[in-house]
Order: sequence, then structure tokens, then C-alpha cells
Amino acid sequence: MRHFFTILAHEVRMLLVSPSTYVAAVAFLAVMGFIFTNILEKYSTAPQDLSPASVFFSVYFLPVIFMVPLLTMKCLAEERRLGTIETLLTTPVTTAEVVLGKYGAAYLLYLAFWASTSGLFFILKRFAGDPRLIDSGPILGGYLFIAVSGLLFISIGVFTSALSRNQAVAGLICTTILILIIFGGRYLGSVSWLDRESLAPIKDAVAYGQISQHFLDFTRGVVDTRELLFYLSGTVLFLIFSILSVEAKLLHS
Repeated sequence: MRHFFTILAHEVRMLLVSPSTYVAAVAFLAVMGFIFTNILEKYSTAPQDLSPASVFFSVYFLPVIFMVPLLTMKCLAEERRLGTIETLLTTPVTTAEVVLGKYGAAYLLYLAFWASTSGLFFILKRFAGDPRLIDSGPILGGYLFIAVSGLLFISIGVFTSALSRNQAVAGLICTTILILIIFGGRYLGSVSWLDRESLAPIKDAVAYGQISQHFLDFTRGVVDTRELLFYLSGTVLFLIFSILSVEAKLLHS
């Protein structure tokens, strides 16, 4: 893995000089700023049970569904479309180093986007007269959830980018998988037919993979090692699939 950091640094530089990165960053901050403003307007009119941070992070799925495909759909699909992936792999680098380097760059940018939203809480702390609006627990838990779940979400995006030469197709597949993972578990957890005793193992598996419940646990300060294992194992699995997909495409090209 000695070439991993070289590829990672190159990918980060390419992202930093790309105009689309800054367009995406501005759009992301504009949307999150709009959401944060609406939350504060509700708190200014009537008292709320949850802190602003809990409500703010509860809409994590909106930027995830749209931002993750934008960050990842190009990383391998574009290389395959231009034929540069074959040239890159003729150098002394492995497929794993290429995939992990591109994954690492996309993940760092994902973290940077979310880290920029900390400025919203700084502004709130600076100008709010009520210190109760700033609850450090949900803020730290929310950012920890974003960082941990982002490992899985970005790996899904890299995997879908490895499946197709077309960026749009890769982005569409990624969006579909993210929607199924985020909302599918929530839906299955609410259906009544899973309450049958014979389906108890399936219901336990569905409950284990419910991302919405993981979010609630993190914002309450409950960090379950089983949930960490869920994201880490899922990340490793999708990255392995990505590596195998790239190698399979190279063998058949």
C-alpha cells in the first residue's frame, strides 16, 4: 500500500482544482443554511422538545442522497470511460491502492462539506441569547454519526462507479441503493407481518440495520459497538466489491 498516499494526494488535488467541487460546496451550504434557518424560525415562535442540533442532523439523508453520488460517480466511471484506468494500472500500483485512494479522497471531501456546517452552530452560539439552544451532546453525536455512516455511504458510491462507464448511470444506481438502505430499513421495521415469531431473526436483522435508529442512538450519546461494526463491515464489503469489479472489467476489456 506504499502508493496509496500518492494516489490519495493526487485525487485530493484534482478535487480541489475542479470548479464542480466548489459549486457543490456552495450548493450544499446554501441548502443546509436554509434548513438551519427554518429550524431557528420554528424555535423563535414556539418552544420545541428537541435541540436545534438534533433536528438539523435528522435531515442528514437529504444531502447524503444527492451529495454522495455527485462526489463518487466520476471517480472510477470516468477513468474507465476515458481508458485511463488501464494505463494507471500498468504502473507499479495495485487495483486496491487505486480504489482506496479514490475512496479516501471522496470521503475527506464529504467530511469537509459537513465540517463546514459547524459554522452555523458557531454563529448560533455567538448571537443566540439562550445557551440552551447549544447542546454539545447532539452536536458531537451528530457529527460522529455523519463521519461513521459516511464511511459506508461513500463506499457504496465508489462501488456503483466501478459498475458502469457512464457517470449518470453510476449516480442513479448509487442514489437508488442509498434510498433503499436509509428508508427501506425504516419501512420494514414498521410492517406488521414481521411480528410473527417465525420471522423473528429477520426482524432482528432489520432492526440491526436501521440507520434511522443508529442516528437517534448517536445523538443521544449512545455509541453501540454493533452499530460501528455494521458500518465498518459494510464499508469493507463494498470496497472489496469495488476492487473485484474493476479487476473483472479489466479482464473482459
